[in-house]
Amino acid sequence: MQDIPDLLETLRRAPKILSQLVKAIPEDKLDVRRGEGFWTLAEHVSHLAHVQPMLLARFERFMHEDHPEFVPYLPSQSEEGPAAPPRMSMASALGQLTCYRERQLLLLEGADETAWKKTATHPEYESYSLYILARHVLMHDYWHMYRMEELWLSKDAYLTKLD
Repeated sequence: MQDIPDLLETLRRAPKILSQLVKAIPEDKLDVRRGEGFWTLAEHVSHLAHVQPMLLARFERFMHEDHPEFVPYLPSQSEEGPAAPPRMSMASALGQLTCYRERQLLLLEGADETAWKKTATHPEYESYSLYILARHVLMHDYWHMYRMEELWLSKDAYLTKLD
Protein backbone atom coordinates (compact mmCIF):
# COMPACT_ATOMS: atom_id res chain seq x y z
CA MET A 1 0.00 0.00 0.00
CA GLN A 2 2.99 2.27 -0.42
CA ASP A 3 1.47 3.43 -3.69
CA ILE A 4 -1.55 5.16 -2.09
CA PRO A 5 -0.30 8.69 -2.94
CA ASP A 6 0.20 7.62 -6.58
CA LEU A 7 -3.20 5.94 -6.61
CA LEU A 8 -4.90 9.09 -5.31
CA GLU A 9 -3.06 11.30 -7.78
CA THR A 10 -4.03 9.08 -10.69
CA LEU A 11 -7.68 9.01 -9.55
CA ARG A 12 -7.52 12.82 -9.41
CA ARG A 13 -6.22 13.04 -12.97
CA ALA A 14 -8.70 10.63 -14.58
CA PRO A 15 -11.56 13.14 -15.10
CA LYS A 16 -9.19 15.59 -16.82
CA ILE A 17 -7.79 12.88 -19.06
CA LEU A 18 -11.31 11.71 -19.93
CA SER A 19 -12.40 15.30 -20.64
CA GLN A 20 -9.52 15.78 -23.07
CA LEU A 21 -10.31 12.47 -24.76
CA VAL A 22 -13.97 13.44 -25.19
CA LYS A 23 -12.97 16.87 -26.51
CA ALA A 24 -10.79 15.20 -29.17
CA ILE A 25 -13.62 12.98 -30.46
CA PRO A 26 -15.70 14.45 -33.28
CA GLU A 27 -19.31 15.02 -32.15
CA ASP A 28 -20.67 12.77 -34.91
CA LYS A 29 -18.67 9.80 -33.52
CA LEU A 30 -20.07 9.92 -29.97
CA ASP A 31 -23.23 7.93 -30.72
CA VAL A 32 -21.87 5.48 -33.28
CA ARG A 33 -22.53 1.85 -32.28
CA ARG A 34 -19.73 -0.26 -33.76
CA GLY A 35 -21.59 -3.56 -33.51
CA GLU A 36 -24.06 -5.73 -31.65
CA GLY A 37 -23.52 -5.44 -27.91
CA PHE A 38 -21.02 -2.57 -28.22
CA TRP A 39 -21.58 0.61 -26.26
CA THR A 40 -21.19 3.96 -27.95
CA LEU A 41 -18.51 6.37 -26.80
CA ALA A 42 -21.19 8.54 -25.17
CA GLU A 43 -22.52 5.51 -23.30
CA HIS A 44 -19.05 4.78 -21.88
CA VAL A 45 -18.78 8.36 -20.61
CA SER A 46 -22.33 8.22 -19.25
CA HIS A 47 -21.57 4.95 -17.47
CA LEU A 48 -18.51 6.45 -15.78
CA ALA A 49 -20.71 9.29 -14.51
CA HIS A 50 -23.58 7.01 -13.43
CA VAL A 51 -21.42 4.77 -11.23
CA GLN A 52 -19.82 7.58 -9.22
CA PRO A 53 -22.63 7.95 -6.61
CA MET A 54 -22.50 4.20 -5.93
CA LEU A 55 -18.71 4.34 -5.57
CA LEU A 56 -18.90 7.30 -3.19
CA ALA A 57 -21.43 5.36 -1.08
CA ARG A 58 -19.05 2.40 -0.95
CA PHE A 59 -16.15 4.59 0.15
CA GLU A 60 -18.38 6.12 2.83
CA ARG A 61 -19.39 2.68 4.08
CA PHE A 62 -15.73 1.73 4.45
CA MET A 63 -15.23 4.85 6.55
CA HIS A 64 -18.22 4.24 8.82
CA GLU A 65 -18.69 0.46 9.08
CA ASP A 66 -16.42 -2.12 10.65
CA HIS A 67 -16.85 -4.78 7.95
CA PRO A 68 -19.30 -3.67 5.25
CA GLU A 69 -21.11 -6.24 3.14
CA PHE A 70 -21.68 -5.25 -0.46
CA VAL A 71 -23.88 -6.59 -3.23
CA PRO A 72 -22.85 -6.59 -6.89
CA TYR A 73 -23.68 -3.45 -8.84
CA LEU A 74 -25.54 -4.68 -11.90
CA PRO A 75 -27.47 -1.79 -13.44
CA SER A 76 -30.08 -2.72 -16.04
CA GLN A 77 -29.07 -6.39 -15.94
CA SER A 78 -31.35 -8.59 -18.06
CA GLU A 79 -31.27 -12.05 -19.59
CA GLU A 80 -29.46 -10.59 -22.61
CA GLY A 81 -26.76 -9.05 -20.43
CA PRO A 82 -26.16 -5.52 -19.22
CA ALA A 83 -28.01 -2.81 -21.10
CA ALA A 84 -26.25 0.32 -22.19
CA PRO A 85 -26.45 3.13 -19.64
CA PRO A 86 -28.80 6.06 -20.24
CA ARG A 87 -27.03 8.67 -22.34
CA MET A 88 -26.15 11.93 -20.64
CA SER A 89 -24.88 15.07 -22.30
CA MET A 90 -21.10 14.94 -22.29
CA ALA A 91 -20.87 18.16 -20.26
CA SER A 92 -23.24 16.77 -17.61
CA ALA A 93 -21.50 13.40 -17.47
CA LEU A 94 -18.04 14.93 -17.16
CA GLY A 95 -19.29 17.40 -14.57
CA GLN A 96 -20.88 14.65 -12.49
CA LEU A 97 -17.77 12.48 -12.67
CA THR A 98 -15.57 15.39 -11.61
CA CYS A 99 -17.84 16.43 -8.73
CA TYR A 100 -18.13 12.92 -7.31
CA ARG A 101 -14.45 12.20 -7.79
CA GLU A 102 -13.57 15.27 -5.73
CA ARG A 103 -15.85 14.03 -2.94
CA GLN A 104 -14.34 10.54 -3.14
CA LEU A 105 -10.83 11.96 -2.92
CA LEU A 106 -11.70 14.04 0.14
CA LEU A 107 -12.76 10.86 1.90
CA LEU A 108 -9.77 8.85 0.75
CA GLU A 109 -7.27 11.57 1.62
CA GLY A 110 -8.66 11.56 5.15
CA ALA A 111 -8.37 7.80 5.54
CA ASP A 112 -5.79 6.50 8.00
CA GLU A 113 -3.85 3.26 7.67
CA THR A 114 -6.52 1.32 9.57
CA ALA A 115 -9.20 2.46 7.13
CA TRP A 116 -7.07 1.57 4.10
CA LYS A 117 -6.64 -1.96 5.47
CA LYS A 118 -10.30 -2.38 6.39
CA THR A 119 -11.84 -5.39 4.68
CA ALA A 120 -15.35 -6.05 3.46
CA THR A 121 -17.39 -8.87 2.03
CA HIS A 122 -18.30 -8.78 -1.65
CA PRO A 123 -19.66 -11.88 -3.42
CA GLU A 124 -17.76 -11.14 -6.64
CA TYR A 125 -14.32 -10.96 -5.04
CA GLU A 126 -12.17 -13.24 -2.92
CA SER A 127 -10.69 -10.21 -1.19
CA TYR A 128 -12.13 -6.71 -0.87
CA SER A 129 -10.81 -3.69 1.02
CA LEU A 130 -10.83 0.08 0.78
CA TYR A 131 -7.45 -0.14 -0.94
CA ILE A 132 -8.72 -2.71 -3.46
CA LEU A 133 -11.84 -0.65 -4.15
CA ALA A 134 -9.81 2.52 -4.78
CA ARG A 135 -7.49 0.63 -7.13
CA HIS A 136 -10.51 -0.99 -8.81
CA VAL A 137 -12.03 2.45 -9.47
CA LEU A 138 -8.79 3.54 -11.09
CA MET A 139 -8.62 0.46 -13.32
CA HIS A 140 -12.32 0.84 -14.20
CA ASP A 141 -11.83 4.47 -15.29
CA TYR A 142 -8.87 3.68 -17.47
CA TRP A 143 -10.39 0.51 -18.94
CA HIS A 144 -13.36 2.53 -20.19
CA MET A 145 -11.09 5.24 -21.54
CA TYR A 146 -9.03 2.63 -23.38
CA ARG A 147 -12.20 1.05 -24.75
CA MET A 148 -13.43 4.44 -25.94
CA GLU A 149 -10.20 5.12 -27.79
CA GLU A 150 -10.32 1.65 -29.32
CA LEU A 151 -13.95 2.08 -30.43
CA TRP A 152 -13.16 5.48 -31.87
CA LEU A 153 -9.90 4.74 -33.69
CA SER A 154 -9.52 1.01 -34.36
CA LYS A 155 -10.38 -0.43 -37.74
CA ASP A 156 -13.03 -3.16 -37.66
CA ALA A 157 -10.56 -6.01 -38.17
CA TYR A 158 -8.65 -4.97 -35.04
CA LEU A 159 -11.54 -4.10 -32.76
CA THR A 160 -11.71 -6.25 -29.62
CA LYS A 161 -14.99 -8.13 -29.47
CA LEU A 162 -16.25 -8.61 -25.90
CA ASP A 163 -18.69 -11.36 -25.02
